[in-house]
Amino acid sequence: MASGRRTSASDGERARRGRASYDAADSGGSFISGRMALVFVIFLFAALAFVGRLVYLQVVVADEYSEEARSARSVDISITPKRGTIYDRNGRVLATSVEATTIYCNPNEIEDANAAATSIAQVLGGKKEDYLEPLTRAETAFAYIKRQADVEQADKLRAAEIPGLYYVSDSKRVYPNGSAAGQIIGIVNIDGEGLTGLENYYDDILAGEPGSLHMEQGLTGIPINGTVQTTAAVPGKDITISIDIDLQQKLEKTVVAMAKDMKAASGQSVVLDGSTGEILAIASSPLLDPTNTENIEEHAAECQCITRAFEPGSIFKSVTMLAALENKAVTSADSFYCPNLLPADEYYVSDAHERENETMTATQILVRSSNVGISLIAKRMGFDKLNSAISTYRLDARLTGVDYPGESAGYLLDFSQWSRIQGYNISFGQGISETPLQMARFYGALANGGVSWQPHFLMSRGDGEEVSWKSETIVKDTDALNKLIEMLKLVVEEGTGTGAQIPGFAVAGKTGTAEYVDEDHREQGYLLDHYNNSFVGFLPDTDSKLVCFVGATEVPSETATTEVFQDIMAYAIERYNINSIQE
Repeated sequence: MASGRRTSASDGERARRGRASYDAADSGGSFISGRMALVFVIFLFAALAFVGRLVYLQVVVADEYSEEARSARSVDISITPKRGTIYDRNGRVLATSVEATTIYCNPNEIEDANAAATSIAQVLGGKKEDYLEPLTRAETAFAYIKRQADVEQADKLRAAEIPGLYYVSDSKRVYPNGSAAGQIIGIVNIDGEGLTGLENYYDDILAGEPGSLHMEQGLTGIPINGTVQTTAAVPGKDITISIDIDLQQKLEKTVVAMAKDMKAASGQSVVLDGSTGEILAIASSPLLDPTNTENIEEHAAECQCITRAFEPGSIFKSVTMLAALENKAVTSADSFYCPNLLPADEYYVSDAHERENETMTATQILVRSSNVGISLIAKRMGFDKLNSAISTYRLDARLTGVDYPGESAGYLLDFSQWSRIQGYNISFGQGISETPLQMARFYGALANGGVSWQPHFLMSRGDGEEVSWKSETIVKDTDALNKLIEMLKLVVEEGTGTGAQIPGFAVAGKTGTAEYVDEDHREQGYLLDHYNNSFVGFLPDTDSKLVCFVGATEVPSETATTEVFQDIMAYAIERYNINSIQE
């Protein structure tokens, strides 16, 4: 029995141990399974990341990477379109585009850069060193040798068969009349974009659409056969402008000579047709030569007759006199006592030259260009009516709308700030600024029966498409207008403008001698013994409505510009066969 109990105990022990061994084995299996699960999860996340990366590369950014790869092995060359031709009013070519050739190289294909540079310099000109840099440029398969080269030069270089040089048909701008009308025409850059003048203003018409040459290259930079693609350039459209190149050349020559003789900062002139608003000739010195743009003088690229306003001085007295006549404030025979000094606030108004106190008629005031007299006329009329007339005549710091970049509007003080001295000053053209073109437009309206036309250059575009421009009546009292014209004729016959006389023709016009402020020292006020001198006039008793303005700025004397007007208008009379009309 004792033996049976031991056996029974031993069996129980073994049973307990069996259960313990089973529990331990079960615990070890769970540990292994957990570790395998962790490894599986890590692998799963890695796989998902890898798949996600593949999806991102092949789907999300595939196009971007593909484009980068294509860009790395491709070259694009812009082909300048043939710009539209600019014609003068008589069909003469002012600016046009001709065939040219752009030459470029693949530095990776250049076998002997020194020899190639020497050959290129012999054909294109310049020094060998000028071409070594593009021929030896590192890490690129493209470099320009010369853009828009002459076709003949390019063909000669092509015949030399220099490995690595390539040629693309192109076009470039040329000017058959050289520097003539350069300020008006303007210039273009190497990409054919208009930078100044009408090339800039009408760039959307003239420019056309650029073409392109696309090619792909291998690892060494050698072009891959069959990958060259060309998109043809679309040529621009032509325009015809109002300039008469023969008159323009005459005017430019005269203006430059005048500026030199008078020691002026700038000589300026405009010839405008008052019956249409067409600008036949216009220029300011220094001139712009579009055939040589390496060294452009200050202000040469702009026509200052349009872009720069000045204090007009006595040519503005016609504005005040017309306003007084229209407002019935004065008649041509009315008399005014004109002291030699006219007090105004704490200032005094005086005439340009000393004189005694005297009485003058309204006509004499204009003929002798009296500052005191015109001030008294403005005072009688009322400064408010003068201000209103200036607005009616479109001289109130308002753009003419001329089709040229950078037009200046001039300056006129707000009427609420006018003092007596400012009212007087404005009446004779001081304290107000206008451009020569604005004054030419006003006098054009006088010549055209009171009707003012928007000044402009463009006459037609494209395939002869005509362009319309605005006109408006700014002088409604024809009797007042005719009386003013008679006064202006006397200015030339016996007054300050006798130098403008043209044998066989009546001339109506007005001289101007205005002081100006030194912009660098404005606090010092007007400069002494320095003037802006001008004359503007027309031929009233003829079949022509041409108006001519001539001005010289910052002149160290009161030198008259009347003879320059006479020279230009005498040329115009002969050129256009202008005839007097007998009453």
